[in-house]
Amino acid sequence: MEPNCGRGLDVNQRGHALPTLAPAMPMADHVVPSYRRISHPTREPLMFCFLTALALLQAPSKPLPGGVRHERVLIPMRDGVRLSAHLFKPEGKGPWPVLLEQRYAPVDGESSRQRYARLASAGFVVAAANFRGAQQSEGTWVGYRALAWGEQKDGYDLVEWLALQPWSTGKIGTFGGSQAGFAQNFLAVTRPPHLVAQHMTDTGLSLFHEGYRIGGCDRPARFKQMDAVCRVPQHNRLLVADWYRHPNYDDYWKAEDCAPHFGEMDVPCFTIGSWFDFMNVGSIESFIGRQHKGGPNSRGRQQIIIGPWVHGGSWANSAKVGDLTYPENARFNVEEHVIRWFNHHLKGITNGTEKDPTVRYYLMGAVGEPGAPGNHYKTSPDWPAPSKAKPYYLQSGGKLAADSPTGANSSTSYKADPFNPASVGENVRAFPGAKDASLFERQPNVLTFTTPVLNQPEEWTGKIIAELKVASDAPDTDFIVRISDVYPDGRSILLVDYIRRARYREGFEKDSFLKTGEITPIKFDVGWISQVFNKGHRIRVTVCSTASPFYEPNPNSAAPLSPDFPKDARVATNTIFHQAGAASRIIAPVMD
Repeated sequence: MEPNCGRGLDVNQRGHALPTLAPAMPMADHVVPSYRRISHPTREPLMFCFLTALALLQAPSKPLPGGVRHERVLIPMRDGVRLSAHLFKPEGKGPWPVLLEQRYAPVDGESSRQRYARLASAGFVVAAANFRGAQQSEGTWVGYRALAWGEQKDGYDLVEWLALQPWSTGKIGTFGGSQAGFAQNFLAVTRPPHLVAQHMTDTGLSLFHEGYRIGGCDRPARFKQMDAVCRVPQHNRLLVADWYRHPNYDDYWKAEDCAPHFGEMDVPCFTIGSWFDFMNVGSIESFIGRQHKGGPNSRGRQQIIIGPWVHGGSWANSAKVGDLTYPENARFNVEEHVIRWFNHHLKGITNGTEKDPTVRYYLMGAVGEPGAPGNHYKTSPDWPAPSKAKPYYLQSGGKLAADSPTGANSSTSYKADPFNPASVGENVRAFPGAKDASLFERQPNVLTFTTPVLNQPEEWTGKIIAELKVASDAPDTDFIVRISDVYPDGRSILLVDYIRRARYREGFEKDSFLKTGEITPIKFDVGWISQVFNKGHRIRVTVCSTASPFYEPNPNSAAPLSPDFPKDARVATNTIFHQAGAASRIIAPVMD
């Protein structure tokens, strides 16, 4: 065992052995003290080798409120690669608990600096670190892979480094959403000893299912743009090429799937989900898995709120989303809640957080209609809340009804044209929910099925499932199902949608190509919802095969998936059946 460089051992507030670090040198010396090898009592003892001092780098000089100090450092990982991190320290001497956010996007923009400073003013050191190879972090960009449970455990190393600093109490919490949400699930699996609690927004579990792919639909144009976040852009091109050497879900992708590892996650976490976000499935499934399958400090200690927001929109603390403005009660101050959550878990302050409802969800209703039901938060001891499965069948003539069709030989055909795809709007790279979709629905090759006007309100709360009976003259194609609330004035407000690539209808582990003209069942989850369709409204199901650019078009070919649009791309004719013995339908979670 190497000498400890003259440092004795101390014990932090969580009872773990820590080295007593020499006092930090003055900022004028531009050095942060380094350390060599520290042993932690963890399930997998880890030996750190931090052999070089960290340069204290110049940070933006614009003053921050509350006397908060901003520094940039390079933090060494176990293999010597150094990650760029921005530290925001409160006024005073400390020590303080630490809040960590990990992102590949820039963390030093002025709005980010102000947000970090506000959190730091509440009595935390805030550390905003960039992924390996992103922005000014060293190393090769590999996306999230260096955050996982392989040879590199960058999230683990960041947590343990932060815990060892003289200004740290040794209690670390993590926060953030989307990329920072994924990062937190990866981190939880690795179980750093000083990670105490987490706070996630719009998160995910599997990069194959909820990130680089959606429903098996690949997204090469979207992720080629990730060159822009890389210190060396070529690293991203190599990573994208690597993905396509693994077209199906295999061991490569399992290494970036947290869902099988809930048992390793062992901290309380507050999760925020958003009804108008395709990643809401990841937020909800993360809560369910941690709450019921997590370690002893995880099970029964999770909380979730699901509100009427788009991806990342909860941080705006606004009641407006898309074309809709909800009542003021829809607001949720995420920043205040982050402070409240970590005041309890990292500082031991009794503030009632542990008594908050396990599940809070916003039951959405019609907006602009006084007295409309819904538009308020509800609570539940668990998720999903109990509901009854009610089928809605696609019918000839664009009808949608609870009765199964009885006629024979009834179907509707349309084109899946990758050269002229249906458009959700120029440069729209996120789910276009909470907006009027009627223009999209009037495009060629988009089918709609709509109920009669409702004579009483109907609440759906839970998961919507699509069960389609389809045929195609192509070996592979996509099917998209959308759910909308149609207002009396004709607006069709998009609530939720999802896609399934036909070759993956039997699972993502292998290709299962369609046989020309053969009626084939395809079943998939459309997504989670909590919506009251008001009296006088109609419920609409839209079916199509393209919705670009959010869903990048399928070339309708049996060729292996490729990062470049293939030369054998073709127009497919797809058919939706709505006849006796081959009835397409959705299953709605209806509440009494």
